Amino acid sequence: MKTLVKYSLAAAGALSILAIMPATSFAEMAYPEKCKSGMDMSKMDMMSGDMGMADMMTDYQKASMEGMKSMHMNMMQGMMKKDADVAFVCGMIAHHMGAISMSEVELKYGDNEWAKKTAQKIIDAQTKEIAEMTEWLDKEAK
Repeated sequence: MKTLVKYSLAAAGALSILAIMPATSFAEMAYPEKCKSGMDMSKMDMMSGDMGMADMMTDYQKASMEGMKSMHMNMMQGMMKKDADVAFVCGMIAHHMGAISMSEVELKYGDNEWAKKTAQKIIDAQTKEIAEMTEWLDKEAK
C-alpha cells in the first residue's frame, strides 16, 4: 500500500510538472554543466523496487514518469550548489525542463486541442526562460 501511495503521489507530481518543445526536444537539451554537483544521482532512481509497477502503466504514464525522473535528478544536483543564486537558477532550469518534457508527452499522447495548444505555449515560454537562465549562469555563476 505504501508503494501505491508513493507512486500515486509521484505520478501526481509528474503530471503537474512536465511539458514540450517545438524544434528541440527535451531529450536533446543538456542540463548545464555548471548545475551539476559531481555527485552520482543515478542511485536516486524513483522506479527502483517498483515491484512491476511499470508493467501496469500506460505508455503515456511511462513517458511522464521518465521525464519526472530526469527532472528530479537534475533538480537535486542543482540544489547542491553552495551559492544560493546558482542553486535557484539550476533548480529552475531543471524544473522548466520537466515542464517541457511533460508538454512533449501531452503533444504525443493527448488528443484535446486546448491541452495541446497549452502544451505548446509552455514549451515556447519555458524554452525561452531556460535560455535566459543558462545565459545568466554563463555570465554570472562562479
